[in-house]
Amino acid sequence: MADGAAPVLDVRDLKTVFRTRGGEVHAVNDVSFHLKPGELLGVVGESGSGKSVTMMSLLRLLPSPPADIRSGKVLLNGRDLLAMSDDELRSVRGAKVGFVFQDPMTSLNPVFTLGNQIMEPLIKHMRMSKAQAEARAVELLELVGIPGAKQRLHQYPHQFSGGMRQRVMIAIALACDPDVLIADEPTTALDVTIQAQILELVKELRRKLGMAIIWITHDLGVIAGIADRVMVMYGGQVVEHAPVRELFANPQHPYTRALLQTIPRITGPRTARLKVIEGQPPILTAPLTACPFRARCEHRFETCNAMNPPRRAIDGQSIGQGHDVACHWSAPALQEAAHA
Repeated sequence: MADGAAPVLDVRDLKTVFRTRGGEVHAVNDVSFHLKPGELLGVVGESGSGKSVTMMSLLRLLPSPPADIRSGKVLLNGRDLLAMSDDELRSVRGAKVGFVFQDPMTSLNPVFTLGNQIMEPLIKHMRMSKAQAEARAVELLELVGIPGAKQRLHQYPHQFSGGMRQRVMIAIALACDPDVLIADEPTTALDVTIQAQILELVKELRRKLGMAIIWITHDLGVIAGIADRVMVMYGGQVVEHAPVRELFANPQHPYTRALLQTIPRITGPRTARLKVIEGQPPILTAPLTACPFRARCEHRFETCNAMNPPRRAIDGQSIGQGHDVACHWSAPALQEAAHA
């Protein structure tokens, strides 16, 4: 990863709303982040925090209606994906940005061979001949660790195990050498042994190919082993962002601290109960005018009900460059209030 390099992906003030019969749901609220070449950004938060909707909004993969991307910019190498025509965006999906979904069985077509599904983006985006695409497909299956790749190219998804299907999905996402790979909880449905193999595979591919990766998960243990930076989401917004070691050593948001406390530990008494975060995520049927975590937060005070906290820098760097947090209770916010 080149620290001084320009971001390959720069997301600014992204806002996505769903129109429903019961009113609007404000699913993504002014999300901003960037991704540099070769970097792995972990995106964490419980179900409903806005992780997947944010990443699908980047490529306009959400059905519209009901989804409506209200505002923001998504700059991929300087080009705004949200301003592109549908034809222009189709040339980006799969070619410049690869996407690995959580369940490969719902992403792979059961009536086509895996070879056909890997070859399709190569023929469409890379303008390869069928023979060239087939040779490249074999290389990709070998790259992701599938034995007997040439023979297995002609098999169907049901003939592969869950772990092997996920490897195939990664091969498809890598087919056109994308600048960015987005992986949406790709190991959640797998057992721990296969999960470990997929994580090792991603580490190896990152070393070989140098691509930028966004890894979406609810598992902070996974993030600790693979990420450079972590973005914690809650209520459809970024509540904390930091380098991975800094986040684990010095969490500032009460939600981040609560997430870290829910991780099972091998030390301590056997009778110790796992900590849970009491309460429910917010219902986002109105724009956020207060802290979305206030109802579940043990540190809440009057200001939390009056104003949704902006992101503030912890370490003096600009927002998104170092450690920042959106919290009225955090140390920088309290210090700022004391000197006001």
